[in-house]
Amino acid sequence: MAAFSYKALDEKGKTVKGVLEGDNERQIRSQLRQRGLRPLEVSSSVKKASASSDKKSTGFSLSSLGFGSATGIKLNVKDTSLVTRQLASLVQSGLPLDEVLQACANQSRKPQIKAMVLQVRSRVLEGLSLTQAMAEHPRTFDDLYRAMVKAGESAGFLGPVLEQLAEYTETSQETSQKVKGAMTYPIILFVVSVGVVVALMAFVVPKLVGLFESQKAELPFSTKLLIGISDFILNYGMLTLGVAVVAILAVQHLLKNPKNQLKWHKMMLKMPLFGELNRTAEAARYSSTLGLLVKSGVPVLEALRIAAQVLTNRHIQQAGKEVAVSVKEGMGVAKAMDQAQEFPPLLVQMVASGETNGQLPEQLLHAASNQQRELQFTLGTMMSLLEPITILFMASMVGFIVMAILKPMFQLNQMV
Repeated sequence: MAAFSYKALDEKGKTVKGVLEGDNERQIRSQLRQRGLRPLEVSSSVKKASASSDKKSTGFSLSSLGFGSATGIKLNVKDTSLVTRQLASLVQSGLPLDEVLQACANQSRKPQIKAMVLQVRSRVLEGLSLTQAMAEHPRTFDDLYRAMVKAGESAGFLGPVLEQLAEYTETSQETSQKVKGAMTYPIILFVVSVGVVVALMAFVVPKLVGLFESQKAELPFSTKLLIGISDFILNYGMLTLGVAVVAILAVQHLLKNPKNQLKWHKMMLKMPLFGELNRTAEAARYSSTLGLLVKSGVPVLEALRIAAQVLTNRHIQQAGKEVAVSVKEGMGVAKAMDQAQEFPPLLVQMVASGETNGQLPEQLLHAASNQQRELQFTLGTMMSLLEPITILFMASMVGFIVMAILKPMFQLNQMV
């Protein structure tokens, strides 16, 4: 059976949408009529998802924001985590896999989630493994996800592996939200500060220029500078904004080139505060992914390859790939990471300890926890510095404008 999306009218004439399983569209229409619904449109969810993906693929996107081909249904991190948690609970309850997927689909109220789960179920009923069925939706189930599911299926502990995956996706989402939340306030504060200064320059200062010019008095340098900046904003403000937009688009176009992107990401790591934040976040992502894969039974070499792919900074990602190559040639993981020179010394030391005592997964996950704590500390440091710097910038600019306006006024009063 396959999954079909439908649109129908109920007894009150209200349009309803949903997903049903059936052998063909005719059977779906029959099911709808048995439920007292009048079918308006019935289509295969697979075709619908593919068409949607083809349509989206023509738009602009940044290659660094995801992995996998643009096929299958795409779920966000929150929905993926929810589905994973439900699958883990149902699998550990002892139900057959097809019943697990059916129950998971029934629990979902979102048609997109239901359609995807039913598609996976239909492929499982055709004889594919869960990993193979999920491979048809790579934008939702990436290499990391499928590798862990495959390891769980092979070893016979799919439930615990799915539980670990759910925790991993939830932790990743929480960390991402914290980083975005930490950056939102300073950015908003800076934008508001610039907006206030520009508004003063564009609307307040010009009204006072006429007063100063009518007196034909010698103006202080600060006032002349203020008037010059105000004239520039009024005469060339829109042109400057246009040039800035074009420059941003040009930079984005240049960064599509892998070589330019690699240079830019390498330069990002050298930026004060932001570089350290980026490096710490990547180290936490790398160690947690690697630890989770090895703990789930994925071979170390395959785990290293996948862990490198989940990194978003291309320079560190290249270092991760070099680690995998070195290990393939017979080098130890810790020595290969140390040779790459892009991973924190503490992480390298803990990996070396894990290799020595046979507890590599545990040490990697412990290192990931340490990196997460360091990330929180770095975010706190950034917040404690960015907020006063932004406030000081705004206060300095407003103070300069006020003094540049008041100083000639005092001179005029003395002349009177």
